[in-house]
Amino acid sequence: MVHIEELELDGKKFSIETGRLAKQADGAVLVRLGDTMVLVTAVGETDPREGMDFFPLSVDYREKAYSAGKIPGGFFKREGRPSENEILSARLVDRSIRPLFGDGYRCEVQVMVSVLSADRENNPNILAIAGASTALMLSDIPFHDPIAGVRVGRVDGEFIINPTHPDLEGSDLNVVLAGTENAIVMVEGEAHEISEADMLAALEFGHEKIKLLLQLQKQIVEKAGRPKREYVPKEIPTEIRDKVREIVQPELSAIFAIVDKKERKQAYKTVKEKVLEAIGEDFPESEGQISEATHDVEKEFVRTRIATEGKRLDGRGLDDIREITCEVGLLPRAHGSALFTRGQTQSLAATTLGTKMDEQKMDVLEGEYWKSYMLHYNFPPFCVGEIRRILGTNRREVGHGNLAERAIRPAIPSADVFPYTVRVVSEILESNGSSSMASVCAGTLCLMDAGVPIKTPIAGIAMGLIKEKDNYFILTDILGDEDHLGDMDFKVAGSSAGITAFQMDVKVKGIPSEVMGKALEKARTARLNILEIMNKTLDKPREEMSPFAPRITTIKVKVESIGMIIGPGGKTIRDITEKSGATVNIDDDGTVLIASSDPESSAIARKMIEALVEEPEKGKVYRGKVKKITNFGAFIEILPGKEGLLHISNIAHTRINKVEDVLKQGEEVEVKLLDIDRQGKMDLSRKALLARDDKE
Repeated sequence: MVHIEELELDGKKFSIETGRLAKQADGAVLVRLGDTMVLVTAVGETDPREGMDFFPLSVDYREKAYSAGKIPGGFFKREGRPSENEILSARLVDRSIRPLFGDGYRCEVQVMVSVLSADRENNPNILAIAGASTALMLSDIPFHDPIAGVRVGRVDGEFIINPTHPDLEGSDLNVVLAGTENAIVMVEGEAHEISEADMLAALEFGHEKIKLLLQLQKQIVEKAGRPKREYVPKEIPTEIRDKVREIVQPELSAIFAIVDKKERKQAYKTVKEKVLEAIGEDFPESEGQISEATHDVEKEFVRTRIATEGKRLDGRGLDDIREITCEVGLLPRAHGSALFTRGQTQSLAATTLGTKMDEQKMDVLEGEYWKSYMLHYNFPPFCVGEIRRILGTNRREVGHGNLAERAIRPAIPSADVFPYTVRVVSEILESNGSSSMASVCAGTLCLMDAGVPIKTPIAGIAMGLIKEKDNYFILTDILGDEDHLGDMDFKVAGSSAGITAFQMDVKVKGIPSEVMGKALEKARTARLNILEIMNKTLDKPREEMSPFAPRITTIKVKVESIGMIIGPGGKTIRDITEKSGATVNIDDDGTVLIASSDPESSAIARKMIEALVEEPEKGKVYRGKVKKITNFGAFIEILPGKEGLLHISNIAHTRINKVEDVLKQGEEVEVKLLDIDRQGKMDLSRKALLARDDKE
């Protein structure tokens, strides 16, 4: 039986349907907003995976080209590996639903999102969050707390819910949030230096709209939901817990007095081995439970010490930032470089400046566009002292790189000011907490080192949280272990004026807005401190770019002159490139960009282009070439593609019987432009440049 529930959400119809499509999935819904439709399915195994120490949840988000009336490009003409946008959308859904499954749930769950129709106005990834929740709620998978997601924009000072793509072009805010009835569980977004108060107001505005979507889910689940399967996670026997605690507890104070991450990890590994050696024989085939119990004792110790003593893993107070050092200009051939080190997290960032030909073509459901600024993030295994196969860019690298890219984007100058393609690469050389925010800081410094006239420096910080009963303890600049053992990872980036990017993930069932407000204020204080340290290294962009960076010269020509510069089949522009050694690119509006690291090459190309588009000027003297001789005169090319008539009477002061007696075809001759008529015909004179007593 088909069930449909719908509501008006700020003037737009939002609907959820089940019972018509994908009926063999454990849960399936079709979610629609405008003409954008997504099919979301959920399937879960009934038996837990043996030996699994984490929840095996996978989320796949795929955009079908037909949804936007397109045929995929490439040789195979079908959808291939996930695009960056699909990966980021899958992460939005995953991060929203993951914390709401029960502790200890180890049955594999797969959520699949298929974009079936895209109206190029309403973003389908918002529908995917509500769809994933509803599909899980309808199924027998033990998922009990519905969530929904919305996007919040702000146009002319007014918040709007689920802004369309045209709306976002005029918005100074673009934030996606997911939440339950009582709290927010996930935040992702960017802004143009908004205040912490405005950020919090946007989240509260969005959360009120989420509650409406939750009610819609409850209505359809009430009609079509299935009873939930029973799942009781395996309890660790009390005897094992007691034995583990007896051995581990006395060791933890010494272990967590070790500041160095690698040494602390080794010390903890030694204790785990000691536990297994001591009780492994007494509890055969219980290695997993012993390991889990050891982890629980560690987690309890760290959290209790923070809550009762205000003391963290490395001895810092709750608001303390680790030592920061900054260096610039490390890489002689990169156009700009910087090394940012915060504690044991280190990012080496490099900037490369390119031309318009280096822009990245983006092919999304909404259409194609060109991207002239990009930030790429690499997280090699050695940065955490591990060994693993390199199989290409993973989802984590895509997500962290996108966050850092969005953080710096508001500071990137417009093409009118700086007509370069800009690529920043962050290489994480060490990682112990918030390498994405280190990438923001290193990225800013290397852009300024490259001479990119950014509008303002940007820095980032990661905030953590420990929730003990009804008390919340906010941590500034969290370590990797504090992220792992804590309840929140809230990354905030921005300038001294306001926030430019943010991302929040939680492991509890939501964070109250007042706690988020405190976290935002503490993040602001930390961000200003980091910016002050960065400014001591480099406080503004360098005035000179690297000698290895291309110099771009801009010329504006008439649109009708573009074809002349390009030439038939591109012959003319290729000739300019070959003869000058410079790269030439022409926009449809007549903007010509000449790029070369050699100033002489740029000058040659510019001179050739200016000669092509130069307009003849009455009274000016030109040195032209004889292109054709007739019995009444000669046609002289005074500018590329522009010829005038040198009449036989204007060749000399004396009478001439034949033009060939004075001029030869291909010969260069100086002439004066006497007149240009309405049709553009030009009259030339050689006689006007000769003295009367000159002999011919």
